[in-house]
Amino acid sequence: MAYDFNPLKKQMIGVEEWMKKEFQQIRTGQASPSILDSVKVESYGAPVGIQSIAAVTVEGARTIRITPWDKSQAKEIEKAITVANLGLSVVVDDQGLRVNFPELTAERRTQIAKIAKEKLEDAKKQVRQHRDVVVRDLQAKEKDGKMGKDDAFRGSKDAQKIVDDTNKKLEADFAKKEKEILG
Repeated sequence: MAYDFNPLKKQMIGVEEWMKKEFQQIRTGQASPSILDSVKVESYGAPVGIQSIAAVTVEGARTIRITPWDKSQAKEIEKAITVANLGLSVVVDDQGLRVNFPELTAERRTQIAKIAKEKLEDAKKQVRQHRDVVVRDLQAKEKDGKMGKDDAFRGSKDAQKIVDDTNKKLEADFAKKEKEILG
């Protein structure tokens, strides 16, 4: 009996996309509004993304302008960015907020590379968890007599091959991001 690996493959693609999104939020000295995607602001009692309550534009190579639609939200936005600990400096002015991306020092680049490495490890952990679910399912089918021992063993090997391929892609994405960070 052939095992359906399509759900596992979809989960692997999901992990790859998650890691790419996480890497987009790791800054490399250039102003990028995507770094603010994970920041939630308390707005009228509910946590919302900055893009939901303000216009976010790139003002310069290392500056982002945030213009809240409700000027009273400026302090909450400033607080949320500061609490997020993204290594950005925030200045409130009469137009809204200016977010400055400081020049990266060698020490900060190393810290950012460590953060990227942690994201890689989180992605690999997710991959292993998805694989373990498939392996347990194969073992259960074998135990229930729905699958032969050889088929279960082959299925485990096939699942491991999918995991290995995904891990190679994740490592390649990490190497590219690390090169970009360490420049």
